[in-house]
This record gives sequence, structure tokens and C-alpha cells, in this order.
Amino acid sequence: MVEITIKEMRQDDWNAVRDIYQAGIATGNATFQTAAPEWDEWNAGHLTKCRYVACVHDELIGWAALSPYSSRHAYRGVAELSIYVHPNNHKYGVGKQLLSTLITASEQAGYWTLIAGIFPENQASIRLHLGQGFRKVGYREKVGEMNGVFRDVIIFEKRSGKVSSD
Repeated sequence: MVEITIKEMRQDDWNAVRDIYQAGIATGNATFQTAAPEWDEWNAGHLTKCRYVACVHDELIGWAALSPYSSRHAYRGVAELSIYVHPNNHKYGVGKQLLSTLITASEQAGYWTLIAGIFPENQASIRLHLGQGFRKVGYREKVGEMNGVFRDVIIFEKRSGKVSSD
């Protein structure tokens, strides 16, 4: 069995993170993004808490991070997640370990709801999220255009059993 190490993401992980992000983009089923941004843009769009990378033998093979759902105070405990595992490393359970770590850390940081938008074609990601307690809460039909094709997105959420929205 391969030993996977999960650690907090640092800025100097960015080149490997960007490469994994770009590999996900290349699949056509991970995001509407067409190219991985530079560090400053990516950093500005993600929370400074709850950023993790997965490594095997010091090679970074996956990452997960949270983005704010809204700047409104009412949504302060809601975040949207991103999770990417390099296509060559899907068989090791990396996604499960990253997502589990992200869920635990998000609860410790006071987040009561995590949201994920997933293309229906990305069955591996759907299985991963369902396996970690997410539930399907919506379906956005033809919400975005990609390469001349309008794509649907399924919305999943996980409510914390440890953090109250009260």
C-alpha cells in the first residue's frame, strides 16, 4: 500500500498544484476553467485556511482547498470546495484522504456547510463526495458554456454535524 501524506499547502507548492489543476482542466470534466491561473489570482480566490496537498514519496499528487461561497455575513460558515488528484494517481484513495482532511479542518474552522459543483460526467468525483456524506441538492442545467457546448452541473452539499448554523 502506498503511504499518502497530507499537509497544509504552502505557496512554494504552487507549481505542482498548478500542474495538477491543469491536468484536471485537460480532462474536460473538472471545471469550466480553461487554464490554471497564476498564484496571485488563485490565492485571492481561495480561503487562507483549509488548503491541503497530498504527497507520496515527497511528490505532490493532489490538492484540496476552499473558496468563499459569498461575502455576505449570513454565509460566513459556507464554503465551496475544490479537489484535484493527478489522473495518474486516482487509484490510491488520495481523494478520500484529502476530502476527509478538508471536512475535518473546515469544521474546526467553523464552516457548517461545504458545497461542490460537479459535472455529471465526472462519476469518480460524484462517488467520492457521496462516500464522504455529501448529498445531491440541485441540478443546474446548461449553466455554463465550454468549447461551444452548454454543460450541466450537479450541486452537492455536506452539512456539518459538529458546527451549528445557529
